[in-house]
Amino acid sequence: MTLPSQNQLGNQTSPYLLQHKDNPVHWRSWSQEALQEARAENKPILLSVGYAACHWCHVMAHECFEDQQVADVMNRLFVNIKVDREERPDIDQIYMTALTATGEQGGWPLTMFLTPEAKPFWGGTYFPKAPRFGRPGFIQVLRAVHKAWSEKQSDLNRSADALTTHVQQRLSPAIAEAETSAPPLHGLAQQIATLFDPEYGGLRGAPKFPNTPFLDILWLDWLKSRTTEHRDAVLNTLRFMLAGGIYDHVGGGLARYSTDAMWLVPHFEKMLYDNAQLIRLTGMAYAETGDPLFRRRIEDTVGWMLREMRVENGGFTSSFDADSEGEEGRYYVWTRDQIHAVLGDDTEELLSIYRLSSPEDWEGDPILHRLDKPHSQPEKVEDRLQTLLEKLRVVRDCRVPPARDDKVLVDWNGLAIEALAQAARLLNRPDWLDAAHRAYRFVCESMEEERLPHSIRGDKRLFPALASDYAAMISAAVALHGAYQDDQFIEQAIRWSEMLARWHKDETGDGFYLTAADSTDVPMRIRGDVDEAIPSATAQIITALTRLATLTGNSELYDQSVRTAETALARAQQQFSGQMGIVYAASLAQEPMKLLINEGPDENIFVPVANRNPDPRRMDLVLPETVSPAEKQLDIKIDRSLRGAWLCIGQRCLPRVSDPESLETALRSPD
Repeated sequence: MTLPSQNQLGNQTSPYLLQHKDNPVHWRSWSQEALQEARAENKPILLSVGYAACHWCHVMAHECFEDQQVADVMNRLFVNIKVDREERPDIDQIYMTALTATGEQGGWPLTMFLTPEAKPFWGGTYFPKAPRFGRPGFIQVLRAVHKAWSEKQSDLNRSADALTTHVQQRLSPAIAEAETSAPPLHGLAQQIATLFDPEYGGLRGAPKFPNTPFLDILWLDWLKSRTTEHRDAVLNTLRFMLAGGIYDHVGGGLARYSTDAMWLVPHFEKMLYDNAQLIRLTGMAYAETGDPLFRRRIEDTVGWMLREMRVENGGFTSSFDADSEGEEGRYYVWTRDQIHAVLGDDTEELLSIYRLSSPEDWEGDPILHRLDKPHSQPEKVEDRLQTLLEKLRVVRDCRVPPARDDKVLVDWNGLAIEALAQAARLLNRPDWLDAAHRAYRFVCESMEEERLPHSIRGDKRLFPALASDYAAMISAAVALHGAYQDDQFIEQAIRWSEMLARWHKDETGDGFYLTAADSTDVPMRIRGDVDEAIPSATAQIITALTRLATLTGNSELYDQSVRTAETALARAQQQFSGQMGIVYAASLAQEPMKLLINEGPDENIFVPVANRNPDPRRMDLVLPETVSPAEKQLDIKIDRSLRGAWLCIGQRCLPRVSDPESLETALRSPD
C-alpha cells in the first residue's frame, strides 16, 4: 500500500486535533486506516491523547510536536496517532487504564506506545524535549522505545498481551452473577465522609476536585437516612468551593480544580460538565437551606453558560482553555491597581469582602476570592458587590480571552439541559427553560435515522454515539417533561432507549457497552463502569432508565434498569475504585419516587411546591384532564374530581395530600 507522509488532521472535527494540524509530526486520527498502516509497516504506534483545555498538553505540543527535530524522529520510527479524549473517551479509558496498571500516575497528555496491533506496552504522560528534573527528554524516550522494539520485540509483544488482558478484565469484565442485596449506599457514604476535609470540604489534600459523584452519594444518603453530617459535608464543600479562587467571581463558572487544599488557586480551565453538575447540586443545596448565596451562584453560573458557552442554534460548547496570551490564568487574575483603575474609591468596599491572594507557589497576578467570608452577607451588601463585580467583568471582556473548544458533546449537553431545566423550575426562570429547550432541539436536529452523534461542530458530526449520549439525553428529556408536562419529550426518550438497547446492550441483555455494536475501530468494547469527573456511562444508563420507567409506568423498562443495576453492582465488587456512580444509580433504582398532581387548568398551588423541592429520586407528573396510559399502570384509582397530590415511593403510594402545606411537609420528609 502507498502510505501518506504528511499530517492528516486538517479535516477533523475536534478543535484539539485541529490545533495540531500544522505540526511537522505526521499525525493521524484514530481510525482503521491508521491501525492498518502500523500493521503494514510493522511499526509501533505512538499514541498521544489530550484535550483542548489541557495546559500541559499545550506545553508538550510546543516543546515537542512543533519541533522539527523531535518530529523527524517520531515520523521515522513510529506511526503517530493523536486522540481527543473528549471525542473518544472509549479509547482514552483503555489506554489510561493500561498506563495506571504499569504503576504510573495517570493524567494528560497521555503518551502511550502500542504494538502494531494497538496493544499497549509502555507509556507516560508529559515529556519535555530535553531532560529536566529527572525526567528523560522525549527524543531519548523515542530512541529507547525504538531500540527495545527492534531488539526485544517478542518480549514486548508478550508484555503487551498481558497488559491488554488486564485492561480487558478491568474495563470489560466477564458477566458476574447479579448482586441482589441492597446497594451499599449508607456504608459507602460513611466511608466517604471520613475522607472529607472538615474545614474546607472536599476530599482532604491537594489538588482538590469537585468530585461530584462523591457529593451525590453523601446527598442521597442524607435524603434516605437523614444523616445531617453528610448533608453538612456537601453544604460546607459547596460554600468554600464557591468562595474560593476556583470559582470565577467576576464572570461566573467553576474551574476544573484547585492546585491547593483550600480551593484557592485554580487550574483555570472551565468545563461544561463541571458547571452543569454544580448548578444541579447547588440547586438542591439552595432548596434545602434557602441560602441566597447559593441562589446567586446558580444565577452567575447559568448567566456565564448562556453568555459564553452557547453556539449558534443553542448547543453548549465543551470548555475554555486555562491559558491566554501564553500564561495560565492571565485572563482571570487582577492586581489591586487594576481593580482601582475600574472601581476607584469603591475598591476598598469590594475588598472588604473579597481578597487578592498570591500563594508562594503561584507566579501570576493575585487571585480574587472570599474564603474568609464564604457565607452570605446582607442582601444589600451582596447586591452592591454584584454591581462592582459586573463593572470588572465589563472591563475584563476587553482582554484577550482563553481559547474556546466549540465542539458540542451530546452527553455533556444532556447534563447541561437537565441542570438548566431543574434550575428553571426551582427559581422560576422561563428564560433558562427556553435555553434548555433550544439546546435539546439542537441535539435532536443532529440525529440521523434516530441515532445520535457523539460530537457536533459546525456541519460536522461524529457518529456513532456512545451509550452515555443516549443516557444523558434521556435524562434531559425527562427533566424537560417535568417542566413542560409535554409528552413529546417522553416519546423521544423512549425512542432513545430503543436505540440504546439496539446498539449497546450486551450479550445477556443485562447491561450495556459504552461503544456501539458497529464501532469498528475499538480494540475492545468496554462497559463504561468507571466514574471520572462525571458519573460513569453505566450509572447514567441506570439513572435514565429508572426515571423514564417511573414516569411512564413501563414495567419492562424498570426491570431492565434493575437488571442493569444488579449486574453492575456485582461487577463493582471486583473493582478497585470509581464505582460511586453505580451505587448511587442503583440506590435510585431500588426505590424511585413519583409525584402525581391533579389540579385544575387555572390552578397553580401544588406545582410550585414540587418545583421548589427538587429530589433526584422523584419524577413529577401533572395529570391531564383525561386518564393517560401512564396513569393506568398505577395501583391506584384517582377520582378526577379530587384536587391534590399523591406521592408514590417504590411500590407504595401514600394517601392524598389536599393542601400545599401538607405537600411541602411530605416532600421534605417523604419517608
